[in-house]
Amino acid sequence: MDGLGNPLRFRLTAGQRHDRTQAEALIAGYESDYVIADRSYDADDFIQVVEESGAIPVIPPRRNRRSQRAYDAHLYQERHLVECLVNKIKHYRRIFSRFEKLDESYLGFLCFVGALIWLR
Repeated sequence: MDGLGNPLRFRLTAGQRHDRTQAEALIAGYESDYVIADRSYDADDFIQVVEESGAIPVIPPRRNRRSQRAYDAHLYQERHLVECLVNKIKHYRRIFSRFEKLDESYLGFLCFVGALIWLR
């Protein structure tokens, strides 16, 4: 997602898989100053990938982490744009009800909705 809350890429995963498995692929090829994500993305390997790309990770550490990392809490508040994007996507009943059973059809309509969001 860009700084205005517009979607840049979609990756479809199984419902029981964690989203972090696709995080590296989603940020690959983009140059950014910061990567903002929630606590579930706090893994040493992902943080290392973010730092190697030249970006600063703005990811709060999990509570059970032995050594708590510092992060910019003020900048982390910009993550609300992700929640707003998910809310915009859920306005389309076909998306949240998952009427399309094939991944290609579902992802195609999801990209169509992403284009509509860009055009607003």
